[in-house]
Amino acid sequence: MRFPLSLTTDMVGYIGRKKLSGAKRFPLVLMLEPLHACNLTCTGCGRIREYSTHLKDRLSLKECLDSVDEAAAPIVSICGGEPMIYPEIGALVKGILRRRKHIYLCTNGMFTKKKLHEFRPSDRFFFNVHLDGLEQTHDKAVERDGVFKLAIEGIVAAKKAGFLVCTNTTIFKETDLNEVDQLFTYLTKLGVDGFLLAPAYGYSSVHATNPDGAAEIFMTREDVRVKFKEAEKLLYKHRMMSSPVFLEFLSGKRELSCSAWGNPTRNIKGWKGPCYLITDEHHESFDGLMNDTQWENYGHGKDPRCEHCLMHCGFEASAALGVNARLGDSLKMLMWQLS
Repeated sequence: MRFPLSLTTDMVGYIGRKKLSGAKRFPLVLMLEPLHACNLTCTGCGRIREYSTHLKDRLSLKECLDSVDEAAAPIVSICGGEPMIYPEIGALVKGILRRRKHIYLCTNGMFTKKKLHEFRPSDRFFFNVHLDGLEQTHDKAVERDGVFKLAIEGIVAAKKAGFLVCTNTTIFKETDLNEVDQLFTYLTKLGVDGFLLAPAYGYSSVHATNPDGAAEIFMTREDVRVKFKEAEKLLYKHRMMSSPVFLEFLSGKRELSCSAWGNPTRNIKGWKGPCYLITDEHHESFDGLMNDTQWENYGHGKDPRCEHCLMHCGFEASAALGVNARLGDSLKMLMWQLS
């Protein structure tokens, strides 16, 4: 299966209950950022730039777990910054698992092997390792030699210990898709459970600090469509964890409306609004984010900052909720999940 059975049944049940209750907006994934500090300065990262004056700040363990309860989303993506340098990361994961949530721990992989003893394997817990290419390409993207080797060592150690592991790869304008094909083939041999893809859409904090560099590596909406048509021929034979509906959207075969409210972000300054990529306000509460945001003002054709965005944090939620659904989508999703 693409995902553990527990995740699939929990998600289907959760969406069904929410729709039956008449809820119009509800979160699917909580993007939890306990801190924004990181041991790397990746070229495409906006967090270390947007929150450059708050890199020493972090949420307490209680604040993190209260946020999990407040949002009540079935999936928690622990991101940052580098969450593996959060002092209470082991306790945080244990606390979220006790709440029977599913976790994707997004990491650069450098500390996985060192901190593996703080975790226990579970069908509700994935290490999600960021890899943007093979060794030379990836180390260049993260601006430090040796990162790829450490990430691979962590993956091997995690799989040997019985953990679920997936990877996330950002596709930039200059990405060689043949190399990504080779990367996925290599990772499959290591036992990696699946692969996520994200198009490199440049958001305001990156463009503001490095406008020339951003123009060189980030893609427009049309660039993404061209790139992912090519990716479809090369990469989709691998164990993709991005849904087929979302991948069709990336390659231009269909349209989806952004459901950014489906993946709310909680960080050191509050509930980030309106979405993971755009910051117009930090709300004090989850209800404030959901109820006080003018959602109708955002999205493609409404806000120029949304014009080229095709990120999974907004559109994968739409795919899961059946927005702009077509006849046969449910069967397609079921067959993909069972494959």
